[in-house]
Order: sequence, then structure tokens, then C-alpha cells
Amino acid sequence: MSTVADKLARKSSSKTSAKQVRLRLVYVDFWSAVKLSFLAAVALAVVTLVSYFLIYLVVQTTGLIGKADDLFSSFSDGSVTLSQFVGLPQVMAFAAVVAILNLVVVTVLGAVVAGIYNLAVKVTGGLLVGFTSN
Repeated sequence: MSTVADKLARKSSSKTSAKQVRLRLVYVDFWSAVKLSFLAAVALAVVTLVSYFLIYLVVQTTGLIGKADDLFSSFSDGSVTLSQFVGLPQVMAFAAVVAILNLVVVTVLGAVVAGIYNLAVKVTGGLLVGFTSN
């Protein structure tokens, strides 16, 4: 039985006309990093909103909020219930605030990482990357 490693070993032992190039990454464009990190942050924000909504639906469907209300009312006089503060609008508003904060933080972190990499390249010389053409 032949494994993938055996196939790659046989393939690499034969003469190929593929040209191999080794390039050094010495600069990351600041605005490209900001745009890419913003796009990743938008995707993370959408995932955050959907996951909060789904978690709320599961908690509501299983009746955990009602049980928490009963527990909370046993400690208080019953005039204030937990379900007043934990409804779908409140949960989605909290999710939106978290998503917006994540959007700002991830975008800024992408810019900071690009700047740190550009400064580190001056010390280390950059990242060596190998490419080949088939």
C-alpha cells in the first residue's frame, strides 16, 4: 500500500522542470493589512451575532431562563425578575456592542501587527518563503 509520502518521494526524485524561487517578505503594506483585518473582523462580527442569537434560542427553548427566574425570585421579594433583563432585544443589543468592539479591536490589531512586522524586518531581514512553479 502506497502512502502519500511515498508518492511525494518518488515524485521529487524524478527530474522536474519546475523552477523553485526563494523570496524574502520584507514589507507588509499597512493599508492592505488594515483592509484584510477589517474584513476578518466583519466576518467575526457576523459569527458573534449569529452565535449569540442561537445560544439565546437554545437557552430560551430549554427553559433555563424560567428556572433562573425561580432561583432569583427565591432570593428576592419577586418584584424583579431576571427575564425582564434577559430578553431577545437585550441579548442582541449586547451582541451588537460586543461585535462592534471586536470589529475595532481586530482592525487595530491587524494594523499594529503589520507595523511590528515591518519594524522586525529591519532586525531579522524578513521571512524567507519558497515558491515553485509546476
